[in-house]
Amino acid sequence: MTRISDYGAYVKLDEYNDKEALVHISEMATTWVRNIRNHAREGQKLVLKVLRVNAQKGQIDLSLRRVTGRDKTDKLLDWKKSKRADSILGLAAEKIGSDSKKVDEIKTKIFEKYPNTFTALEISVEKGEKTFKDLDIEADWASTLTELANQKIKIDTATVKGTIEVSSTNTTGVDDVKKALINAKKVEEPSGTQINVYTIGAPKYRVEITAKNYSIAEKTLEAATNEAIKTIKSLGGTGHKIN
Repeated sequence: MTRISDYGAYVKLDEYNDKEALVHISEMATTWVRNIRNHAREGQKLVLKVLRVNAQKGQIDLSLRRVTGRDKTDKLLDWKKSKRADSILGLAAEKIGSDSKKVDEIKTKIFEKYPNTFTALEISVEKGEKTFKDLDIEADWASTLTELANQKIKIDTATVKGTIEVSSTNTTGVDDVKKALINAKKVEEPSGTQINVYTIGAPKYRVEITAKNYSIAEKTLEAATNEAIKTIKSLGGTGHKIN
């Protein structure tokens, strides 16, 4: 926030080259604002929602009161990740002996495939230099970025487990069960997700999913167990979830 007036507060937008925008006093809080300075101060960093953009007048209207707690959490996390990514790219440039123009060029190549730089760096921790080489990024940059990503980024994971029972009395029963479990491991999974299936004691099997967060892990577990059950039933066997 750069300056405050009686009718609103002016801010510079970090994500839009510090372009100036206005938060009108009516958009500061869900309750009536008697004194705007009780809700805003110069130098404060805020998560705001864009209401209107008037390109002809160069005017952008924002809202603070319409931003939810989840919006704030998600955006601040994205902002912190962006800063970390910029720091890593800066360190890479320094190590290689390059300049900001080259950094911008690297970013442009990354944005051709990934939503942001941090995502690419995260993936490189899992998949190595190939992440950047596939973007036609020079070998020295690919190796340096991957090295720094491994040093600076810790990949948090979540693990969930489920138990299924699958069996078949057909003459091909053993092969049918194997096929069902193999298909469970083949379901489409987000990057960084691992699916493991092991026996507890036939006909019970444990499906274990490790992913970046619980939401992804739970969805993948649901998909994997459903696939195993669908496969065994299609082959004339039986299957169901235990927990």
